Amino acid sequence: MARDLDKPRQLHKTDWMALLSGLLFLVLGILLLTDSITDPAVLAALVVLGLGFSGLVAVVARITRGK
Repeated sequence: MARDLDKPRQLHKTDWMALLSGLLFLVLGILLLTDSITDPAVLAALVVLGLGFSGLVAVVARITRGK
């Protein structure tokens, strides 16, 4: 058991697409529940723009990691 404490901790890489997409849907859900967004076209546009931004961040993060 003492050997486990000597090993350096292995960290995984952040999945930016999943993180930002989850935050997007959380915020959109809150906006829908509070009736801040009532137009379905605005909601659809926000989903498309938000997922596009998440994808862009994920691609940039992967390029900077060297993968």
